[in-house]
Order: sequence, then structure tokens, then C-alpha cells
Amino acid sequence: MDDHKILREALKTVLEREHDIALVGEACDGLKGLELARELKPDIVLMDVGMPVMGGIEAARTLLAEQPQTRVIALSTYSDRRIVLQMLDAGALGYVVKSAGRDELLRAIRAVANGRTYLCPDASAVLVDSVRRKNDGKLPSADRLGRREREVLQLLAEGHTSPEIGDRLNIATSTVEVHRRNIMRKLELHSIAELTKYAIRNGLTSP
Repeated sequence: MDDHKILREALKTVLEREHDIALVGEACDGLKGLELARELKPDIVLMDVGMPVMGGIEAARTLLAEQPQTRVIALSTYSDRRIVLQMLDAGALGYVVKSAGRDELLRAIRAVANGRTYLCPDASAVLVDSVRRKNDGKLPSADRLGRREREVLQLLAEGHTSPEIGDRLNIATSTVEVHRRNIMRKLELHSIAELTKYAIRNGLTSP
């Protein structure tokens, strides 16, 4: 029995015990997983980074280009900085190492289902260390942002959705989206992953 099959069967056992989670399919490699996701259009895909035929990074990027509403959680043996960043850049909203426990995986699934970003502690530590060391001063200063934009940036970086931010700040969701676009333009950033890294680097997130 190969390692991937062992992992799939273990995941299946965990997920089928949860009343609020429905397992709709499983695949043995990246290409078949992509084909199955196109057919079933699941809400969430648990994407093994190290799959045969097509790797998880390429599969995630391809899937999300076609089905941006699908939410991807990366599963990996390692919390390697390069892999974590590549999966986030590909559009994954979650990253969990395979050594994490059942509760960690379920937290990730439920967080991502609610539109939040979820990094397991190992991946989060690697990302924080990476962005702190990469303080080269080339990015535009957060001083360009207004008070409300800084508030929106902090909440985005902490994983809140636009409707949640609107509720917290008593503004319309459409206004939050306008602020988000303005923040990206002013800081010359192009994704939520980049905004998160910028906020951590500049001390804009809650400890």
C-alpha cells in the first residue's frame, strides 16, 4: 500500500465522522484530482503538495484559474518556506502539515469554509520568519494608507472576509472592496497573500 493511499484512507476516516463535512470524492494523483474537481465542483479541496503525475502547486493554480470559488487547503510533509509561499501564491487559503493532528485539520477546513485563511503553526512560523528577514525596504510605506485603509488591511491579514470587515467597521461590503483595491494599488501588491506578508512585516497584525 503506497503512502498516498494510506493518507487518503486516514483522511476519509476522519472526515466521514464529522456531521458538517461531506466527502464527495478522492483521487490518487494531481491530474485525476483536477478532473474530479471539474466534475464535482467541491467547496473545498484538500490538495497534497507532493502528488504524482501533477504536483499540488500546479494542480491548485490550474483549478483556481478555472474555478476561483473553490477553496484549496494544502497538505504537505514539510513546512518548507518555498512550498508554503508557492501554495499561497497559487491561491491556497490553508496549509497544514501531515504531522498535524486531526483537530488541526478540522480547524483548517472549517476556517477556510468560512472564508478565512488558515496556516498551521509550523507553516505560520516559517512565513513570519521569512517576511521579517526579507525586510529590504523596497515596498511602499504603509504611511500611504489612511486610517480606515490600515484598519481594513489589518483585518484582511488576520483572515476576515469582506462582509465580516464591513460588520466590524460598520461600512458596506462594497466599501471594504474599494478600500482593498486602493490598498493593493497604493502598496503595489496583487493578492491577499502579499497583503498578509506585508502586514506581518510592518507590524500591522495583532500579536
